[in-house]
Amino acid sequence: MKNPPTDAKGPPRSQAIAPADASVSLDQFGRMLDAVYEAALDPNGWTNCLDLIRNELQGNFASLIVRPGSADDIGLIVSNSQENRSIALGNPYIMMSPFTGMPTDRLVTIADVLPEAEWKASAYYQDWCKSLGVYHVMAADIEVSSGAVYGFRITRPESAPPFSPQDLALGRRLLPHIKRALNLHLSIHQDRKVISLYSHAMAQLMVGVIVLDQDRNVIECNPAATAILDMADGLRIAGGQLDASYPNENRVLQRLIRDALIHPKAAKMSLTDALAISRPSGGHSWGVVVQSIASDQWTEGKQRPSVAVFVRDAEGQAHPPVRLTQQLFQLTPAETTLAIELANGLSLDEASDLLGIKRNTARAHLRSIFSKTGVRRQTELVRIFLNSVAWLGTRD
Repeated sequence: MKNPPTDAKGPPRSQAIAPADASVSLDQFGRMLDAVYEAALDPNGWTNCLDLIRNELQGNFASLIVRPGSADDIGLIVSNSQENRSIALGNPYIMMSPFTGMPTDRLVTIADVLPEAEWKASAYYQDWCKSLGVYHVMAADIEVSSGAVYGFRITRPESAPPFSPQDLALGRRLLPHIKRALNLHLSIHQDRKVISLYSHAMAQLMVGVIVLDQDRNVIECNPAATAILDMADGLRIAGGQLDASYPNENRVLQRLIRDALIHPKAAKMSLTDALAISRPSGGHSWGVVVQSIASDQWTEGKQRPSVAVFVRDAEGQAHPPVRLTQQLFQLTPAETTLAIELANGLSLDEASDLLGIKRNTARAHLRSIFSKTGVRRQTELVRIFLNSVAWLGTRD
């Protein structure tokens, strides 16, 4: 299947298309706006959005150029045509387009850019557009808050009438909404990225995060919390709610959760409540902190995040990425593995036995580690390792 001529992808044939109706009802315009803002929340919705706009403007192609592409990047174009929906990876001729470099946030037609004879004689039209049935073009480059520029294109074949003033008026009415939707998508996407980074950092540090709603139901757990709860060793989810194994500790836990729900503003202003949860296995107690999540006045509905419960494994052995640890402290692989075991609480003799090395070799490694890290005692070594950023990296 061939790609579409005007920075889009679509069917390789032209069709005569009737002109768009000069009047657009409020219902029709409302449906287009619904589709535009749904696409802001889910990028997969752009194909449906473009389909509605293309159909209303009686075009044969509608496209959103996400990335125009370069020598190193083939780009990304979301497009819709009369015959198929697709995401094209790019248009190899896009830099030849007469719309390249035009002023942003301004809707124009091909007639606004160059005379008809020059358009017909252009290499972009002859090599890319003509055989695909694209002749009339309505275009805008939309600059968003990040500084990125998105291309918006609607096309018709030569057999169809050019875009009318009414068509342009509709396009100009839509343009600010498309821009807002793109900005909204960027904002949501960035927020998700930041949340993902926070979750990654907490998981790497073995800090479990359990989020409860206003009815105390567990609505979300990060990977570290899931691992802790899967042990069923002092903490568990029962009936969708967080419980402690021992009744007296569970009463305290439920009271802290209740207080956080009843007094969210007070909890935010005061010291966060904490307790230790015993483990039936005999392991070190879980360190638990309960904190209210203060919602704003617009936050309503079921499963509203209301309480965060943080759980720390005081004895859990951590395993930072060996490569990052080597880079941070300039250690050899053997020195790195020894240092990690020492940071996990083993003595030098225990670590040498575990690693299968002679004690004299372990002592030589330790002297080298001390020299490279600038510490003099094993307790200092443990402290600098546990406080290093190596623990935040992806494991090797």
